[in-house]
Amino acid sequence: MDGKAFTQTDFQFEGVTSRYVGKVRDVYTIRNQYMIIVVTDRISAFDVILPRGIPYKGQVLNRIAVKFLDASAGIVPNWKISSPHPNVTIGYKAKPYKVEMVVRGYLTGHAWREYRSGKREICGIPLQEGMKEHQRFDEPVITPTTKAEFGHDEDISKEEIIRSGLVPAEEYEELERLSLALFRQGTEMAAEKGLILVDTKYEFGKKDGQIILIDEIHTPDSSRYFYAEGYEERLAKGEPQRQLSKEFVREWLMENGFQGKEGQQIPEMTDAFVELVSDRYIELYEKITGEKFTKGPLDDLEEEIYISVFEEMSRLIR
Repeated sequence: MDGKAFTQTDFQFEGVTSRYVGKVRDVYTIRNQYMIIVVTDRISAFDVILPRGIPYKGQVLNRIAVKFLDASAGIVPNWKISSPHPNVTIGYKAKPYKVEMVVRGYLTGHAWREYRSGKREICGIPLQEGMKEHQRFDEPVITPTTKAEFGHDEDISKEEIIRSGLVPAEEYEELERLSLALFRQGTEMAAEKGLILVDTKYEFGKKDGQIILIDEIHTPDSSRYFYAEGYEERLAKGEPQRQLSKEFVREWLMENGFQGKEGQQIPEMTDAFVELVSDRYIELYEKITGEKFTKGPLDDLEEEIYISVFEEMSRLIR
């Protein structure tokens, strides 16, 4: 535990065949068949895990992901079986594709930084001259990345993915189709709540020969949201957009001299800043779901998680 933040796990679940500690999620594989994903309060930026966790962030991410996984199941099957605790999702193990499908509706974030540096092509997709930061693309674009186990994910074009054999051509076409369909649904759900889904990433895998959606979906760690109100006015004036995403954490780090480069020191995150980040995550949860976020006690979180997972796994494998 880091203060009240839930940043480390060391569960001794029965039947564990492997354990993977990611930037935010700890993944326990059970009998090579099921996956228990415990979403911690760790936060990463520029592919670096920051020293302090953000209270309630894990619950926010997991609960939003569960909501969108359930909503999108009619578009593509997904890995989820159940969510027995706000920090946990249990699902099927799948063989993941080695690419992430990044869908962008607007010229923002990494894409804007590339554009501002003079590049007029990203992942093989040409970009028109004269665009402004946060400007909407005529149609959403897919800018895939390789999935790095350590370090930075790298931009890669559709042609390179197919040529290198990372994904067969026919399957990649299906991943594109599914990604755009999911983005359309996410855009519509965000618009109902007065938000703009700016960009996001999807991860897919194969189970029993079928493509399924894996990992999280439409959370503030994997997606960027703007407030729809005032978007056009701010764009016209060249002003920053009001956004609900992790981008403001990246911006704070950059302002304090950190971009994840070698030799750079991570700035100290004060109690006030940690509380601000926590409030922003909760704000996004309430905005995107339309539901009030209830803060539960954090003191016995590990015991609560263990009991809830034990009961659910007993039901699954009895």
